[in-house]
Amino acid sequence: MQDISTTTTDPQRERTYRDRGYVIAPGLITPDETAMLRHEAGRIGRGELGGIEGLTPAAEDATDDEASRQFLCVHFPHKTSSVFRSFLAHPKIVAILTELVGPDVKAMQSMLFTKAEGRPGQAWHQDEFWIPTRDRSLTGVWIALDDATVENGCLWALPGSHRRGVLYPDREHEDERFDCTVESYGFPYRDSDAVPLEVEAGDVVFFNGYLLHRSLPNTGRHGMRRALVNHYMNANSVLPWQTVPAGTHVGKWDYRDIVLVAGEDPYAYRGTPDLSTPMVRPEREGGCHR
Repeated sequence: MQDISTTTTDPQRERTYRDRGYVIAPGLITPDETAMLRHEAGRIGRGELGGIEGLTPAAEDATDDEASRQFLCVHFPHKTSSVFRSFLAHPKIVAILTELVGPDVKAMQSMLFTKAEGRPGQAWHQDEFWIPTRDRSLTGVWIALDDATVENGCLWALPGSHRRGVLYPDREHEDERFDCTVESYGFPYRDSDAVPLEVEAGDVVFFNGYLLHRSLPNTGRHGMRRALVNHYMNANSVLPWQTVPAGTHVGKWDYRDIVLVAGEDPYAYRGTPDLSTPMVRPEREGGCHR
């Protein structure tokens, strides 16, 4: 694999993150932990952890790998799995988040990707488009549960594309390489500027919410590219995510279905209602529901 790991000394890690828009922490998650997460993905695929909208459970005797092939991506798996919820606040991950984001950090989303052979990737996009933060602190944490290679559909990034803090326009597409989500366009970069983020199981990628990134299909003949992806932000900023309730000014809207993972939450008095529901992301195989 390409050696793109960075030094783990704190000042250099933060400088790399600010400059490139991403940084990799090699081997942050142990082999036993990655095995536990892969098993939990299988339990979700077999329907052992409760109902997930859009999921057709695998047979009870399906292996973890077979069961994980039931879906491409499940949103909010931490709502149905105590294991996935515990990884929102994994001590090693939180330690790096407090370097990159600040002492007060909250999580608002988890996603479980199990990209099997032939399954699509996701077109160029910026996570800040989907999860708007008022202070530009959105940070994705991409935990590799398998070795991620160019062949099986690793992440690709456009280094430095986060720096201007510009959200580029988006459009629907019919590119069979990608799932149903829209693609970003109109940015001053070429595909040839992108670099593959090939990582090993247990490596963790931290990336800025404005970073342009994508993934391509799994073209390998065997094996999945599983990853657990969590999203975080500065707890001192409100989160104007999802639909603004009727009668509420957008400047006051704060999506509160969050998990505090470090420091203090100055908005704790607002509570943390249960708003999101675990669901399977639509893909071309199942229809894009447009």
